[in-house]
Amino acid sequence: MEGERERAFVAGKAELGATLALVAEARGMVVFAHGSGSRFSPRNRSVAGVLNEAGFATALIDLLSAEEERVDQVTRELRFDIDFLARRLLAATDWLAGEPETSTLAVGYFGASTGAAAALVAAAERPQTRAVVSRGGRPDLAGEALARVRAPTLLIVGRNDPQVLELNDAALNELSAETELAIVPGATHLFEEPGALDEVARRARDWFVRHSAP
Repeated sequence: MEGERERAFVAGKAELGATLALVAEARGMVVFAHGSGSRFSPRNRSVAGVLNEAGFATALIDLLSAEEERVDQVTRELRFDIDFLARRLLAATDWLAGEPETSTLAVGYFGASTGAAAALVAAAERPQTRAVVSRGGRPDLAGEALARVRAPTLLIVGRNDPQVLELNDAALNELSAETELAIVPGATHLFEEPGALDEVARRARDWFVRHSAP
């Protein structure tokens, strides 16, 4: 069944929200991960729309409950607890695997900021992960898990985000899987410049398409 729907799933003791967009004869499922903010992120929703048009189902999920999100806005701790975020992401992946509409779809991850580190840790735990795309991510926070990632990984960074660019460049030496570093000219960390997010979406789409076949 095609279309977008709001769903909920359980991770540990938390009930979390998810926005699923299903397409006919999907190439696979791309699960979005972020360290802060909700599944209603306009940037992630924009990228998800491009992936839907390319034939991918998408799942935009909340890794934090509403109460955890309120606490994190003050402490900023949970967004940097990568193991915690990765466990939540794996719980979402397991939930999707148990749903009739999505159980047969191969999974890839699209992670932003610290959510990219969580996506890489999750991919290290699940070697069947089809591909990973990181937008302005912090792969350095994935630690030793980087060396265990087998999924082809695309790191997208803005040219005008020098600290994150340096961290992503260093991560290339830690990742043993097929990896590319894509630098978007003129873009800063949030890719708010005209055309920058479109470039992110295009590169992510092409990466997932390239690695959608078994």
